[in-house]
This record gives sequence, C-alpha cells and structure tokens, in this order.
Amino acid sequence: MAFRPKYITFDCYGTLTHYQVGELTREIYADRVAAERMEPFLADFTAYRLDEVLGPWQPLDDVIRNALRRLCKKWKLQYLDADAQRYCDAIPTWGPHADVSAGLAKVAKEIPLVILSNAMDHQIQQNVALLGAPFHRVYTAQQAQAYKPRLQAFEYMIDSLGCNPEDLLHVSSSLRYDLMSADDIGIKHKVFVNRGHGPGNSAYGYTEIADIGGLAGVVGL
Repeated sequence: MAFRPKYITFDCYGTLTHYQVGELTREIYADRVAAERMEPFLADFTAYRLDEVLGPWQPLDDVIRNALRRLCKKWKLQYLDADAQRYCDAIPTWGPHADVSAGLAKVAKEIPLVILSNAMDHQIQQNVALLGAPFHRVYTAQQAQAYKPRLQAFEYMIDSLGCNPEDLLHVSSSLRYDLMSADDIGIKHKVFVNRGHGPGNSAYGYTEIADIGGLAGVVGL
C-alpha cells in the first residue's frame, strides 16, 4: 500500500521551478569563458554557491555575489556587481518545468503541499504563483535563517508544521541539497526527481521519478 503523508514537501528551485542559473551563466560569460571550458566553470560556480550556504545565513543576493566573486578570482576574471545583479533580478521571473502544474494538480486536492526553498521571501512568492497549484505553506531560508542542506532549515519546517519527520514525503531533484539532509533528519519517505542535476544514490532510500507527473503514483492517487 502506498504511503499517504500528512504533507508533501518540495524543494522549489530546480525541482519545481526551472532554475536557469546555468543558462544565464553561459549567456553572461560567453565572451569571457571559452566554450570548451564552460562546463568546468559552471561546476565551480555550483561548488561555490553550495559552500556559501553552509555557513551562517546571509541574503541570497549575497550568496550569489560572494560565490561569483570567488569564481571570478579562481578563473582570473574581473568580477562585476552588474553580472551578479542579473541573477538576482532573474530568479523571481523563472517559471515551472513543463510537467509541474499538471503533476501537482493530481495530488493537491488530496494532500497539502509545502515548499522549503533556499529563497528570500520577496523572491519566492512570484515563483510559487507561476507554479499553478495551491500550497499550504511556503517556507524559506530567510525564515529559517539557514539554507539547505543545513539541518536547521528542515528543523524549522518540521517544527512550523507541528509534525514528525516520518509524517512527510519530501520531493527534490537534488540529493546534495535536500535528500541527504532529509534522510539525516529522519524523513523516511523521499522522492528523487531525476532532472539530471546530479547523481543519485539509492542508499538514501528514495523513490525515483522522471518528473512531477509520477508523484501521484507514489502516493497511490
């Protein structure tokens, strides 16, 4: 029998929202980073963004600026605040992956949906509005004063919902930001949406789906 959680909790950026940092980076740095070196450049930017969120909370704009500044230093490029601002301005405008709205509609009437996002309050509401589905709660790193993958972010969500980790089904396209920490905090039921953001690892006990359209089947709807 399928597990019916009290809440389905989601990562937003990347899992639901088409997070277009890679595409924007290719556009911004096309004239400064050779095409054959762009993949390592993107990998370094990913690593620096992750490193920036592991410490004390800071606004997402600062995460991006600091990560970009460190990236440019490593690659011996000039850092420009204007480049960082392009990311900050773009994030709230990004809409969902094509499968999201219909996939969420299949489960939203039966199970409350919740978001836990590495976002600022003023950014996330625009992204959520574009998802086309009702959400019971939307929690941000700003509210938690911690970014995923820090456990503090998950603790904030669980405490705010007044439930236990085993009551949840957590859904993400990222092991490193979400599913590893969800497992550590005691969320037994997890779904890995394989959008190609990184490798899977079945040791973390998740169900893998190709897109949000597969979520209804996981919960028996």
